[in-house]
Amino acid sequence: MWLGVIVRPLCISSVMLEESYHVSRDLPCACEEASKWIYYAFQVIEHSKGKRPLEDVADIGLRKSSKLLDAQEKEEAVQCLHDLSLCQEEHSDKQYESDTHSDSSSLIHQIGRDLSVNCLLHCSRSDYGSIASLNQSFRSLIQSGELYRLRRQMGIVEHWVYFSCNLLEWEAFDPIRSRWMHLPAMTSNECFMCSDKESLAVGTELLVFGKEIESHVIYKYSILTNSWSSGMKTNTPRCLFGSGSLGEIAIVAGGCDSRGNILSSAELYNSETGTWETLPSMNKPRKLCSGVFLDGKFHIIGGVGVGNSNVLTCGEVYDFKARSWTEVPDMFPARNRGAGANDAPAIAKAPPLLAVVKNELYAAYYAENEVWKYDKRRNLWITIGRLPEQATSMNGWGLAFRACGDQLIVIGGPRALNGRFIEINSWEPTEGAPNWNLLGRKHSGSFVYNCAVMGC
Repeated sequence: MWLGVIVRPLCISSVMLEESYHVSRDLPCACEEASKWIYYAFQVIEHSKGKRPLEDVADIGLRKSSKLLDAQEKEEAVQCLHDLSLCQEEHSDKQYESDTHSDSSSLIHQIGRDLSVNCLLHCSRSDYGSIASLNQSFRSLIQSGELYRLRRQMGIVEHWVYFSCNLLEWEAFDPIRSRWMHLPAMTSNECFMCSDKESLAVGTELLVFGKEIESHVIYKYSILTNSWSSGMKTNTPRCLFGSGSLGEIAIVAGGCDSRGNILSSAELYNSETGTWETLPSMNKPRKLCSGVFLDGKFHIIGGVGVGNSNVLTCGEVYDFKARSWTEVPDMFPARNRGAGANDAPAIAKAPPLLAVVKNELYAAYYAENEVWKYDKRRNLWITIGRLPEQATSMNGWGLAFRACGDQLIVIGGPRALNGRFIEINSWEPTEGAPNWNLLGRKHSGSFVYNCAVMGC
């Protein structure tokens, strides 16, 4: 009996996700009351979105011409919300009159908590803010993180891009819906604003590392509460380190301490417990390095070592089972190639721009505006194509190169005086040369200070 109840709302949901401004139709009379509940819930979610995706200037006319349709949609959203409220009030009144105890954790009472959660797991994470506004029970569920833990167990992942093009300001981009979002402003002092900052996304958190007047600090943004707070500090304060994340864990390695000493130490962060665990130290200290997860192991690549003005060409691999590091000679000699590649000193160059897609390692070689792929068997890099035309940088700084699910993305903008916009381009790696697709463009600073991709 319940199978029919669940299937119909999910079908409605999928249609609505494909067309963001789908005009609702009345539910067939044969549908049961439980289906009506879920139907109204999805209608409210779809039509009560607070913000629209930002559009290009060319789309402004189209947006203006759709005002009448927008008014109709808003009217329907209000009616859906009213109907849902009436259903909730009627249900509560009946329970009160029958002296039965109302289980606030059942969410959609007619189908129970487990089936309610199952429905919500298959919703887009873009909808969770609207779902949380329905009532306290939904809000508590969203903010508990339970849905994201269950999604991770089921392999349901959506990737959003978080980046900062203005100091202390962060934005998010949903590539599925081409939606831009502003995060709340960070509350920090000027010292932190001007310090070297690193960032990583792990679990449902965005961590931003920096330095205040006398100490290193971490600010944590949670998508569960849409707010910033102070994060748990690392056991060894550091900056200019390499990092990578996998699910709910992340590793930071190398970097500099508060006195400028280059570190070989490494730590593992668990976002579920909010704790840092000290790992065995690397074979070589290094700063300005990059980290990735590849073949189930953590790799640290490139950087600058102690007493060495040149970029380190070796990499190191951390094996979780053996709890040890193994050095890989000549893992990243790429910087020695190309005209002008060595014009700037090593400490002026950005860390290697690396990304892993489908367990394959790629690099953006900014000196020649090329994309390279790593041949794991032969330990060498192969040029496979070009970066997007707008992918400009200053010795690699100001350009973001990341993995976003099964795609590589490049975030950057032109350095021209009138080039105050940012572009996000994507390409799903195939056997051929990169064919970049423009996911979004908006007016913004064109220099990317920090960037991280969160998958949950």
